[in-house]
Amino acid sequence: MFDGFQTVDVLVRTDAGEVTVHAAVGGEGPPVLLLHGFPQTHVMWHRIAPALAETHTVVAADLRGYGDTSRPPAGDDHAGYSFRAMAADQRALMAELGHDRFAVVGHDRGARVAHRLALDAPDAVTRVALLDVLPTAHVYDSVDRRLATAYYHWFFFVQPAPVPERLIGGDPIGYLHTLLGGWGGSGVSFYDPAAVAEYERVFADADARHAMLEDYRAGASVDYEQDSADAAEGRRVEAPVLVVWGGRGVVGTGPDDPVEVWRSRARDVSGCALDAGHFLAEERPDETLAVLRDFLSRSA
Repeated sequence: MFDGFQTVDVLVRTDAGEVTVHAAVGGEGPPVLLLHGFPQTHVMWHRIAPALAETHTVVAADLRGYGDTSRPPAGDDHAGYSFRAMAADQRALMAELGHDRFAVVGHDRGARVAHRLALDAPDAVTRVALLDVLPTAHVYDSVDRRLATAYYHWFFFVQPAPVPERLIGGDPIGYLHTLLGGWGGSGVSFYDPAAVAEYERVFADADARHAMLEDYRAGASVDYEQDSADAAEGRRVEAPVLVVWGGRGVVGTGPDDPVEVWRSRARDVSGCALDAGHFLAEERPDETLAVLRDFLSRSA
């Protein structure tokens, strides 16, 4: 699905431990790191990455616990799957590949990792595109009936193991399809069958599902605390930020203006909505590619 790309498995060492990061690498030019969300893998970029590789060196990586990247222990505080740990993995990956400075594009959980990466490593990140998310602490602090209904999984997944694991394990593939068709989407018909097969392969693995839930458990604890502290201290992303969201998704149909929300977290923010649900890169690849190309081509 990534013609002309090389598949790599890179061992990285950070304060969060050792992880082997799986990624697809291709193209030439300024480096850009693509980070996927839940419940997907780097394969979600298959309609975007080859075109971006015409002008950029593209690295599409699996987050820790997802896809074919290592699944380390979470620890009692779930910090092993925090956005800080995931961000450190990805910065180390890029350094191992020879990229000390790079742009980052993240969707869903990957966008939260990109936000953390830009805060923790401002010297490494040149610009950041965040697809269909609002800041983690902002989401938790803004919960109402609408949001709790749409994002019920944020509260289901964080329940102590093994209750969510057991319930999802009753029909994991059926549940996966429900997720892929949700959040403003209209089923799985717009996905490439090969991409769906890849998501199914990973989601069928009980260890992978547990790691994904640990991601959400970290989000509700250590990530929330770190994001809240950053907001209270006025820490902002220094690199230019592009915010793109699905007009039919949860972010796009909520009361908040995503650009204005992110302006409280970053100094230079632009953004737009696309006529899509949550999974922009696969539902509206041409439009998503166009806004990313424009953003990545802008001078500093």
